[in-house]
Amino acid sequence: MINKSYAMKNQNRELHIYIHIPFCVKKCLYCDFLSSSASGWEQERYVKALKKEIEQESRNYKDYLVTTIYFGGGTPSLLPGGWVEEIMDVVCCNYQIAENCEITLEANPGTVSEEKLKAWKRAGINRLSIGMQSADNRELSALGRIHTSRDFFHTYQMATKTGFDNINVDLMAGLPGQGISSLQNTLMTTAGLTPAPAHISVYSLIIEEGTPFYENEPADIPDEDTEREMYKMTGETLSGYGYRQYEISNYAKPGYRCRHNEAYWRRKNYVGFGIGAASLIENVRFRNKPDGETYIKRYLEPEKDTARKSVREKAQKLSIEEQMEEFMFLGLRMTEGISCDEFFRTFGTSINQVYPGIVDELCRKGALQKIKVEKNGDVRISLTRYGIDVSNYVMAEFLF
Repeated sequence: MINKSYAMKNQNRELHIYIHIPFCVKKCLYCDFLSSSASGWEQERYVKALKKEIEQESRNYKDYLVTTIYFGGGTPSLLPGGWVEEIMDVVCCNYQIAENCEITLEANPGTVSEEKLKAWKRAGINRLSIGMQSADNRELSALGRIHTSRDFFHTYQMATKTGFDNINVDLMAGLPGQGISSLQNTLMTTAGLTPAPAHISVYSLIIEEGTPFYENEPADIPDEDTEREMYKMTGETLSGYGYRQYEISNYAKPGYRCRHNEAYWRRKNYVGFGIGAASLIENVRFRNKPDGETYIKRYLEPEKDTARKSVREKAQKLSIEEQMEEFMFLGLRMTEGISCDEFFRTFGTSINQVYPGIVDELCRKGALQKIKVEKNGDVRISLTRYGIDVSNYVMAEFLF
């Protein structure tokens, strides 16, 4: 349970925690995330090492207040519920946790039970992200998913019955054999659930190197024009159900944006635990190596010479130019865009001085728009509908 004695303390610097659980029942055909199947014994060793890392690293974050925690993967819901409680106990005993901390756990149908849901509640989990992907079983099969649409509905009903009212549903567009009507059916089916999800994410399928889809790309993937129509239809359909788009792929009911993901897009301080987990602390980027065995030995067998190898890749202090690049291309992912005033406060210079003529040129081309905030006179720069279609081109314009 969350330690409320920490929650009342005032801290100036906020921290966001990511906890990587790299286990899956099996790898999906499109997935390039750091994940794999593992035995119960392997999972147990990893969780023991993970708890050690979380505890030992806490000495570096005594002056931070944790405002979001995110269990990602992999499939965190694959773990026994008691293990999630143990991990949260370590976090809450070693970090200062905000009273309104958003604590998310990713869950996949087929790996969820009432017992686990109750354990997550006890652990303080207050937000679930359930991977539905599609309401069409043929599309799920084409992706290599282990669940059916019926499995998803059962999982969702169990979660709401247990008392979870902040649920995100992950969907995918541009799937093999998927048409506009099929995607719309999935969107309407999801948004029409009772109670409705607080948040819906709709990600386009991207064929990544090293995946089965990359080695043998399906022939019936929708073309670019169809994908653009899918994207437009997605926004219109979800808007009709009361969802507001706040990022390229994310839609939320009022008050239910994902604060953890917003921290990434706004370049706030976050620390990642587990193999391959990335961090950004005071403009220094670092990440853990993806080698699970070295990671486990480092924390479970510290007396052995082989365990003294660092589990972390070399840290990178971001230059001012790199910080500016990230400010622009991460901030532009959000529909509200970026603040010119905030850019000046952060870097001591204006966007026009750093990127002379670029913003105006992109506005002339219809890819960006400027909106003046009447309340304070600030100017916000954001992508237009056309700009979203050519977002890769737009973002590249802000690289030095």
